[in-house]
Amino acid sequence: MSTNSAPGYKQYPDHRITTKPASVRVQVTFKGEVIADTTEAIQMQEAMEGSTVAPVVYYIPRKDVKMERLSRTTHQTYCPFKGHAAYYSLKDGPKNAVWTYEKPYDEMSVLRELLAFYPDKVDSIKTT
Repeated sequence: MSTNSAPGYKQYPDHRITTKPASVRVQVTFKGEVIADTTEAIQMQEAMEGSTVAPVVYYIPRKDVKMERLSRTTHQTYCPFKGHAAYYSLKDGPKNAVWTYEKPYDEMSVLRELLAFYPDKVDSIKTT
């Protein structure tokens, strides 16, 4: 039995989260500058009862993000499937534009320390 298991799966047994290597290059730009560029992103999709709950989210390794362009905030959120999320703002840009699960539940451990960007708070999240 897992010691850090997500309670959401018991509450909502039809909720499905799939993660896999994105197998594409992911670039995030803000104010015309590439602030993230990776070929090692993890693609995550959520579905409930066969319907998509949210659009595809790309989680990017910190080594492929210009961390100096981000500023840690005190904002936090909670997901019963992934755990507690911490946030970063873009310097000279939107607040809480980036989130991360630093200690996710065991089922989502693949997301540990990766970063995701809100599409409406950056210029683009492009895949090629």
